[in-house]
Amino acid sequence: MKRILRYLKLSLFTIPLLAAQQDKPIRVVFFGDSITQAGVKPGGYIVKMGEMLEKQGLKDKYELIGAGIGGNKIYDLYLRMEDDVLAKQPNVVIIYIGVNDVWHKTSSGTGTDPDKFVRFYEAILKKLKAANIRVALCTPAAIGERTDFSNQQDGDLNRYSQMIRDLAKKNGLLLIDLRKSFLDYNLKNNPNNDEKNILTTDRVHLNDAGNQLVADEMWTVLKGM
Repeated sequence: MKRILRYLKLSLFTIPLLAAQQDKPIRVVFFGDSITQAGVKPGGYIVKMGEMLEKQGLKDKYELIGAGIGGNKIYDLYLRMEDDVLAKQPNVVIIYIGVNDVWHKTSSGTGTDPDKFVRFYEAILKKLKAANIRVALCTPAAIGERTDFSNQQDGDLNRYSQMIRDLAKKNGLLLIDLRKSFLDYNLKNNPNNDEKNILTTDRVHLNDAGNQLVADEMWTVLKGM
């Protein structure tokens, strides 16, 4: 009888505790560069995703946290992930990086070599895996919106996007292929082969349509995680 009473007391204590744990929102950190930094501003893709969640009655189910810093490359993410990601104890991390690793090769003579890009990316994934955090990888969307592959960095951007696809496949992670999504959208909506103002303001950073597309693509993957 005493054992039964002890079990009942324990159950009365643990059931509310488990319920409270389940009621906690899924904490999502968006980890990236200036595109993600702008994502938390009015009209940004993170804000738009929050608005989408609210319309679907899911606002309380997710906590969306932006962790983007302008100019960041893959090694910058690695160096700040302890404070800007792991310390926040997220359930999910969405990594959106690669534009500056390619763009800065020609714009400022820096950038990241392919082998170093993969090694730093793998080091980030290793730390996130050790913390039991679910991860989705994004390919870098655009450095110019021309659809005939005449943008200066198209070759490198395609190469780095493929490396990210390979990392996702190798590690069994979900992929948000923004590179493909942007190209598909431009093929339908950029008949004049313009280099900007379809999904971007300056060939790289997102306009309203670009932010909405990114929000839609990320939500499609996030809701299944």
